[in-house]
Amino acid sequence: MIVESMKMEMNVIAPADGVVKDVRCTEGRAVALASSTPLQKFAPEPHTIEIADVGAHLTGQPLNMQLTERDAKLVRSTRTSTGYRLYALPGTAPPKPGLIYDGSGPGLIEVEVWEMPMSAFGSFVSLIPAPLGIGTLKLADGTEVKGFICETHAVTGAEDITTWGGWRAWRAASGGAATKP
Repeated sequence: MIVESMKMEMNVIAPADGVVKDVRCTEGRAVALASSTPLQKFAPEPHTIEIADVGAHLTGQPLNMQLTERDAKLVRSTRTSTGYRLYALPGTAPPKPGLIYDGSGPGLIEVEVWEMPMSAFGSFVSLIPAPLGIGTLKLADGTEVKGFICETHAVTGAEDITTWGGWRAWRAASGGAATKP
């Protein structure tokens, strides 16, 4: 049986100008390739990921150790863009908020942005219970980072605590309770 063509993948390392002058294959046939078109340059995979937290993982809060035991480092404190609302989720232990983007919320919710090794991200996400999850958050400065979000069904009947500006402020005013202060 003669094989006319064979699918093959290869990595090509090119000089800084990205122009490949010649490629040879030693599997029975010689293949020559001359190209004056620079190859597309790919950025290396990131070794870390930024994660924005709005609640129980904030500094001083009960689940913060889930970040620090994965060698996450606090990068900055900032706020979400407009369009977000923050709710006190009933029946969660420890108490947790739910951040929802509905496009009409006043936003500007306090967040901490943490940098975590990519190798630890999967084990961190596996600890997040429903109705919470990780999605993309837009911050007040226009940048986007991964961060905690909440399924919208979970805020039905939950207290909207957006006006407090963040989880810590609401918790301080409520004496730490997960009910209205």
